[in-house]
Amino acid sequence: MKRKRFYFHLWGIGFLLLSACAPASTATQSATETTDPTQGLVSTQTESPTLTAEPTELSGPSFTNPVYKFDFPDPHVILVGDTYYAYSTNTGSSNIPVISSTDLTNWQSLGDALPALPKWSMLNFGNAWAPGVIQVEDKFLMYYVARDNEIDKQCIGVATSEDPAGSFTDPNDKAFICQGDLGGSIDAYPFRDDDGKLYVFWKNDGNCCGLEVALWVQELSPDGLTLVGEPIKLIIRDQPWERPLIENPAMVKHDGKYYLFYSGNWWESHEYAVGYAVCETVMGPCEKPLNEPWFKYEAPVMGPGGESFFTDVKGNLWMAYHAWTGANVGYPSGQRSLHLDLVTFEGDKPVTNGPTYTPQLLP
Repeated sequence: MKRKRFYFHLWGIGFLLLSACAPASTATQSATETTDPTQGLVSTQTESPTLTAEPTELSGPSFTNPVYKFDFPDPHVILVGDTYYAYSTNTGSSNIPVISSTDLTNWQSLGDALPALPKWSMLNFGNAWAPGVIQVEDKFLMYYVARDNEIDKQCIGVATSEDPAGSFTDPNDKAFICQGDLGGSIDAYPFRDDDGKLYVFWKNDGNCCGLEVALWVQELSPDGLTLVGEPIKLIIRDQPWERPLIENPAMVKHDGKYYLFYSGNWWESHEYAVGYAVCETVMGPCEKPLNEPWFKYEAPVMGPGGESFFTDVKGNLWMAYHAWTGANVGYPSGQRSLHLDLVTFEGDKPVTNGPTYTPQLLP
C-alpha cells in the first residue's frame, strides 16, 4: 500500500488534480505510505456475532476513536490468548511497528516487529508496508512489502517469529510474491478458511506504472510458506469512486459467504474509502453489490481505509482501519491513526455504525 517517503506532497494542489482527472498511471504511491516522525490475519468466520453495531447507552466500559492517536497506517490486528497485537506500515524509525493491548483501548508500543530487512530488498528505510500476520501452529507468519533490489518495485515477503511481538525474520533470497510485469505486488492479507486451508490476498501495484490494478488470491501450503497452484484475479478497479486505485484486500467469511473488502480512491485524500465484493468461494468469482463506498468519511474522520478484520475474545467482529483527523489530511500535517469499529451482518449485508468518533460501548 503506501510507501514512506522523505519528501512531502503539496497535497492541496495535487489532490485537486488527482480527483479531477488522475488515471491509474498518475498514482505512483498507495496507501501504505507514512512520514510521521512520532515515534493478524486471524480467521474471521463470524457465524454468530454477539453484539449489534449500535450501542444505545454507555452503561459500561467504552472506547473512543482513535484508539491509538499516533501514525499507524494499514493496521492489522490479531488476538493471541487475551492480548491483541497490531502491526502497521513503517512509521518513525520502525519498519513494521507493533503495539499491544488487552482491552482494545489502551495500546503499548513494542517497537519494531521487523528490525532487519531481507537480502532481496533495498535496505533504505521507508518501503516496508502493509503487514498481514497469522498464527500457524506455534509460529507467527508476517506477509509484508519491501522494495525488490533487482526490479526496483514493491514486492511481498514472508517472515516468521515464535513471538507475535517479533522479531520477525525473512531468510529468503527472493521475494515471496513479485509480479514485476504488473508493477509489483503489495498489501498481502492471509486468511484461514473453515477447512483449515490458508490463502493470501494481495494487489498488483499497477498504479505505479500506468497498468491495470487488480486484487488477487492464491492458496498457501499448510505451513503458509509456499504458494500452491496459480494466482487468481478477483476484481479490478471499475467504479468511478475507486479512482485512481483499489488496494488493501481483506477477506471475511460469514454464513457461508465470502466478503472481499478493499480500499479505493486516493490514499492521501478525504475520499479514500472502503468497498466490498461478495464471492462465491474464497477464490471467486466475486461481484460488487454496490456502486459506491460501503464505508466512507464522516468529519472529522477523513479518508478511512487500510482495513483489516479480527474477532475479539467474545467472538465479535471488528474492523481496524486508519483515518486522518479533521482538516489535517495528508503529510506532513496529518497522521493516519488507528480506529476500530464493530461490524455485524443484517442478512447478507455487512453493517457498521462507523466511522465513529464519540464514546462507544465495548462488547
